[in-house]
Amino acid sequence: MIKRIAVTSAAALLALLTLFPLLWMLAVSFMSPGSAAQFPPPLIPAAPTLENYRALFANHGVGRYLFNSVLVSCLATVLALTFVLPAGYALAKLRFRGRAAIVRFLVLALLVPGQVGMLPLFLELKAMGLVNSYAGVLVPWLAGIFGIFMVRQYCLSTPDAMIEAARIDGASETQIFWHVVLPTLRPIIATLTLFVFLSAWNDFMWPLIVLADQDLYTLPVALAALSRENVQDIELMMAGAVVTTLPVLLVFLALQRQFIGGLLAGSVKG
Repeated sequence: MIKRIAVTSAAALLALLTLFPLLWMLAVSFMSPGSAAQFPPPLIPAAPTLENYRALFANHGVGRYLFNSVLVSCLATVLALTFVLPAGYALAKLRFRGRAAIVRFLVLALLVPGQVGMLPLFLELKAMGLVNSYAGVLVPWLAGIFGIFMVRQYCLSTPDAMIEAARIDGASETQIFWHVVLPTLRPIIATLTLFVFLSAWNDFMWPLIVLADQDLYTLPVALAALSRENVQDIELMMAGAVVTTLPVLLVFLALQRQFIGGLLAGSVKG
């Protein structure tokens, strides 16, 4: 009994320490300008106000940046599912020359930091005229290596007999994928959807490199630019951080069971 209480208390303390920065960020966003600069800084706003959020949307165009982030994240998710799901299935179940070499290359590519490929990719996009456009921002999401590998591992669990039976019945490979394989991939689709959406929403470096027009900025890039102009306005910056963080945090909390379940299912089935 004493051991259980000690473990529970330790877990609660760690959870509180983890959540404290987020809770303080939320509290500061409701404080009046200059309140957070006091020493010691207050933990709870003395007179809660929405002025910081009004300033963000009325004076700094955060509504537009919020729309840009939603647009880019949704498009990245749709494109990733469109290309990654067939690629993962093909590497798992279709037999063609060089398949094993491609899989080995993908595994090796997972070890390479993404920043290494940013410069050559940027130069390619520049030559194609895709810099400073959402098309350039979305290119890295077309065929994410981690997503392809994750889908492949999950597809390995699909019974070969089921696919062969569909072929004997005269189904084409496209029909087999859409009507036989795809319904069995729902757990990994949910996981991949959430993973890509959150990653695209939080992506800062690549949109910063590709986008030059401020009207095209996503929320993380816009918030960084805003912080340079309002470095002393802590309350405004915390309100911007809440606007950037809260939507995806709520989405993750709502779908975390599907996300974790898909990861575990893929690891077990693979």
